[in-house]
Amino acid sequence: MSFSAKNSFGVVNLFVCIGFFLVSAVSFAQENNNTEVIATDDAIFLEKQKPTAFTYASDFISGGDIAVGDFVVGPGKVEVVVRPGETVVKTITVANRIESGKIFELTVEDMSGSADPSVPVVLLGDKNGPYTLKDNIYFPKKTFTLALGERAQIPVSITMPVNAEPGGYYGSVLVSTIQSDEDSAGATASSPIVARVGTLFFITVPGNFETSGAMTEFSTIPKKSFYTKGPLNLGILFENTGSMHLNPYGSVTVTNFFGEEVGFVEIEPWFVLPKSLRLREVLWDRELLLGRYTITAEINRGYDDVVDTSVIHIWVLPWKLMAIIFAVFFIFFILFKFITSRFEFKRK
Repeated sequence: MSFSAKNSFGVVNLFVCIGFFLVSAVSFAQENNNTEVIATDDAIFLEKQKPTAFTYASDFISGGDIAVGDFVVGPGKVEVVVRPGETVVKTITVANRIESGKIFELTVEDMSGSADPSVPVVLLGDKNGPYTLKDNIYFPKKTFTLALGERAQIPVSITMPVNAEPGGYYGSVLVSTIQSDEDSAGATASSPIVARVGTLFFITVPGNFETSGAMTEFSTIPKKSFYTKGPLNLGILFENTGSMHLNPYGSVTVTNFFGEEVGFVEIEPWFVLPKSLRLREVLWDRELLLGRYTITAEINRGYDDVVDTSVIHIWVLPWKLMAIIFAVFFIFFILFKFITSRFEFKRK
């Protein structure tokens, strides 16, 4: 069987048409790609793929007086993996509970950890942090207005350049109010002062990076060995010595003088930024305590399933209760002596 030259030319044209159709379909799908993760060059993303609109909703109103003088931002934390050259779009929400027609402003700041265990996050203002993220975050517009009880859903895109180094990048999208001219004219001394509220962004670029940290101390707060009553406040000091944030978690177990378990507290994961210390406080909410207790903390570092264990011993001696018990026994002893002495006198 053979084909003529005319038939061969027709087959070639058919394959060319099919190829052109497939290329057009792929191009159309790429131009209309609305998925959250976009593998693209930074310049192309900023020109063509950036989000362009907020979404507004009024279902935040759930009844009652919502003019409580503040606004709500959520979620408090966003943790996501972004590969080099990718863009991930996440949504944060802002709900207005101040007054109608309130203007809000969005800003981005880098953040870092701290050597002060009680300060988990330090916002750096105009400065770039050691793990800067603020030049990689974009949102459609910086200011917007909400009616009372209205909520805005704000798309926030995170784009990592194609040459991004593996590791963690940290920043915050901050929401604050802007005072308009009308607000200034009608302001009174009782007007609420609203602070900035933000969402923390923890971005991980996968690859080889340093992960290191450990529980460095476990003690009661305040640190002492004798107590008069419960509940007991416990403190876990965790140090992150690596270049990547960690999410340690674990538990605290309490046993009495006889080795019986009398208390257990599960510790949910908490974050510790690179090159920083963070104190996690745990409450054992039990008031009636008496005797010697052994308290054991088991903390998973949040990587490689490594667990740190620390044990402390305390005494709980409720002197008021003990004084009452002693007084009761003393009175009983006096009465007993008195009764027995009277009985002996009458018998004689």
